[in-house]
Amino acid sequence: MGDRNPSQQRAPRNPTTATTTTSFLNKLQSHAPNSSQLAGFLTLLVSASILLLLTGLTVTTTILGLIFFTPLIIFSSPIWIPVGTVLFIAIAGLLSVCGFGVTVAAGLSWMYRYFKGLNPPGSDRVDYARSRIYDTASHVKDYAREYGGYLQSKVKDAAPGA
Repeated sequence: MGDRNPSQQRAPRNPTTATTTTSFLNKLQSHAPNSSQLAGFLTLLVSASILLLLTGLTVTTTILGLIFFTPLIIFSSPIWIPVGTVLFIAIAGLLSVCGFGVTVAAGLSWMYRYFKGLNPPGSDRVDYARSRIYDTASHVKDYAREYGGYLQSKVKDAAPGA
């Protein structure tokens, strides 16, 4: 023990290495999460694990159900396909009728409020369109009056006996 070879002794530590290690540990400690962040992370980890387990169970159950019930589905498909088609058409028709009914009710409600003068949303655009249609019609009428006589005189010139 006392016969140590000086070549086997450890070299003295480099002071720059010690300070960089210390400063790295200080930085690491300053960025360490506090207890509430740690509790939140653990809660997230537990919740994700439970959801992953439930997802796996759901997929496994679905696949096993398809494996066991495929023969029953295949043998009874002559019954299920027409029944499914009829149900699909009935449900689609019912939803369409309900949707059209809601649309008509909303339209009638809007028209009632518009004609009562309650200014529902979009009434300013309807008024603007109505005024544009009225202005265009009056311009066409004026144009027809102005040039209608011109065309009649041209017709009389072309056929003096007419």
